[in-house]
Amino acid sequence: MELRALKGTKDIFGDEMRKWLEVEEIIRNLCDDFCFNQIRTPMFEFTKLFARGVGDTTDIVNKEMYSFVDKGENEITLKPESTAAVVRAFLEHNMYADTQPTKLYYISPTFRYERPQAGRQRQFHQFGVEMFGSDSPTADAEVISIGYTLLKRLGIKKVELHINSLGGPECRKKYNETLKAFLGEKRENLCPLCQERMEKNPLRVLDCKNPECQKHLQDAPTVLDTLGEECMAHFNQLQELLKAMDIPFVVDPSIVRGLDYYTKTVFEFVSNDIGAQGTVCGGGRYDRLVDEIGGKHVPAVGFGAGMERLIIVRDAENNAPLALATKDIFIGYRGDAAMVEAIKLVNNLRQVGISAETDHLQRSIKAQMKYANKINARYSMIIGESELEERSVRLKEMESGDEVTIPMDQFVQAFKNIVQG
Repeated sequence: MELRALKGTKDIFGDEMRKWLEVEEIIRNLCDDFCFNQIRTPMFEFTKLFARGVGDTTDIVNKEMYSFVDKGENEITLKPESTAAVVRAFLEHNMYADTQPTKLYYISPTFRYERPQAGRQRQFHQFGVEMFGSDSPTADAEVISIGYTLLKRLGIKKVELHINSLGGPECRKKYNETLKAFLGEKRENLCPLCQERMEKNPLRVLDCKNPECQKHLQDAPTVLDTLGEECMAHFNQLQELLKAMDIPFVVDPSIVRGLDYYTKTVFEFVSNDIGAQGTVCGGGRYDRLVDEIGGKHVPAVGFGAGMERLIIVRDAENNAPLALATKDIFIGYRGDAAMVEAIKLVNNLRQVGISAETDHLQRSIKAQMKYANKINARYSMIIGESELEERSVRLKEMESGDEVTIPMDQFVQAFKNIVQG
């Protein structure tokens, strides 16, 4: 049987890898600007972490997790999302004892067994941020601002911010009762999954993607109608802060998010450039998750963004071709003695931060120069018998063809000065 990548996974290399590295660099610089520190959690955790944190009524826990029993008889799951794992690390390492807030970000592989489609694989990658220790709407606004600024720096403009509030436990309880009564009247028109959800977690029905169900949910009561005074004040202040930061938004009562741990603020950045799966970035406040996983009460807010989707949307909006990758210099050679000198110079250049390449296939001089063009080298030179005798080389600028002669023993410093301007 021919070996190939599993369905729902893919290899990333070449020009696509360069896009990923560029986006990751933008993310790291962005998080530095917002004073968030990076965290890396393991790719697998105890299964009970996600059952407790994500919610045992969610599709992720019921249908999509990659779970198995290891050799130690432990029930293990590959991360289907990273927030629960970051909360576990926050508790395990007593980060709550440090000065708050704790501000963390991650770029992590994630795993869900679902139907592969554009921007959604079974192994995918998420960028996310989590802020612990503040129940203020200023924290919500800052987290949303990170998402807004990221899209701006990536040149993604055709995205709209939708916000909503799910309220606290009392608001949620009151709304669930109201919603359950409404759904009871629509029961016969709902899909079997929604009929099951309306008993266990009625809010999840609103997240159904079945068009027939959505048709009968258009008149559903909104959670905003049942918000208490404190939750409404929190939501109103968030809107004031977003307006103050010139971040445009739409209040959208249909935004509920798919995970059970959300409370109060929920939000999504929605794009029309990637079809039905239009959410580029989404998140919200989860003030009870730390408690549910086993810690003391610590309020928190965060979001996750699929790296694959970010790149798809960025490509859709920016049709300019990717700039060619360049190397600073290619050093070719003729003969064994020249080969040793070329290897020596290439190594010395690399030690001072110059991207340098040479020939490893014993090509002809003509083929070596073709290779220099192929890798888009800015400069090139060939070392042969005469160069070894004279202890000098002729450096050629590939675009203009201009040449300059440089003593061999001064070459590394001289070329470094040329590259650095």
